[in-house]
Amino acid sequence: MTDVAEAITRVHREEWARVVASLTRRFGDLDLAEEMAAEAFAVAVERWPTDGVPPNPGGWITTTANRRAIDRLRRESRRDDKQKEAQVLYEGDGPERLGAIDDDRLRLIFTCCHPSLAMDARIALTLRMVGGLTTPEIGRAFLVQEATIGQRITRAKGKIKAARIPYRVPSTEDLPARVAGVLTVLFLVFNEGYLSSDPEREPVRGDLTLEAIRLTRLVHALLPADGEVAGLLALMLLTEARRSTRVSASGELVTLDEQDRGAWDAALIAEGHALVWEQISAVAAGRGRPGRYQILAAVNAVHTSARDVRDTDWSQIVALYDQLARIDPSPIVALNRAVALAELDGPEVALALVDRLDLDGYHAYHVTRADLLRRIGRSAEARAAYERAIDLATNTAEVAYITRRRDQLGIA
Repeated sequence: MTDVAEAITRVHREEWARVVASLTRRFGDLDLAEEMAAEAFAVAVERWPTDGVPPNPGGWITTTANRRAIDRLRRESRRDDKQKEAQVLYEGDGPERLGAIDDDRLRLIFTCCHPSLAMDARIALTLRMVGGLTTPEIGRAFLVQEATIGQRITRAKGKIKAARIPYRVPSTEDLPARVAGVLTVLFLVFNEGYLSSDPEREPVRGDLTLEAIRLTRLVHALLPADGEVAGLLALMLLTEARRSTRVSASGELVTLDEQDRGAWDAALIAEGHALVWEQISAVAAGRGRPGRYQILAAVNAVHTSARDVRDTDWSQIVALYDQLARIDPSPIVALNRAVALAELDGPEVALALVDRLDLDGYHAYHVTRADLLRRIGRSAEARAAYERAIDLATNTAEVAYITRRRDQLGIA
């Protein structure tokens, strides 16, 4: 029974987005696609413990979901025409024209990121439908309440249906209006894999990071001259290269300065560096200005170029964050800049900057404060900051790391 439950969980994690995307392509209805996918998994929960896990679990889920969708449409007499259309699609009526890239999930991303939808709605809907993230996970990514995310998703699906937004990769002239939302979604999916916000899941989710990279490669193939697409791909590759070293055998987060750099993936680093240098050359030649993802990729290129943490060029990293702050003057950017500045000008200077930021609900803010306070000998305040971070953190590896750091300070 446990093996079957684990198999269903794994199939849900790996196949949910593909099943929803496939159903959306066949029936053109996001609500129907999501409902029938959920029903198919419910049937699996009921039948697989008795019948066994099928040889092709994803195919079984897709077939079951398709049959249930057709049954639903048959029962709804007011949708006779739609049912006939669905039946033709399901049984096959010649080859389907899929466009430049035959990838259901990529088409679903572009559908959800239609410019007629508000940006926050585009992102929330796509994270749910394609990223497979739960509403609470999306809420944590946005730092907003779960109910708000649910409302955004419901409104977005309703607008897609009412406006009959087509399920396809848009034409070349339509891409610029959608690519910003697409990149934001892919970045957030990758981030959820980089450090999962769900305490019930593994702390680092390779399924999400690898899928985000795969989809970003497809977008890069669509828009090879777009610097931000290349920058995001480089950022993902340079971050993914460190995945195997980021959590210890005991399940604790391993920070960048303590990671085994010899175990980083050299091929991914080389590919990421090549993309970064390609973008640097393009900017130097006057072809555009670097955007957010290109700058973040350059920061990661500096980190991954250092064979030892002591070789890190912190002045270059601070300069890059200065550049990023001019286009994204957010408190998160300021926090990351302060971390780098502490290595140049000392923890007191950095702490003065950090204390000005309004980030009380963000656990990483309190971890940063605690580390800076610790370095200048203010142990009681550092301990209090660690405790606040523990209260806010949801990633199990992060909680283990922060707890150990707090406990090293002794009892207050």
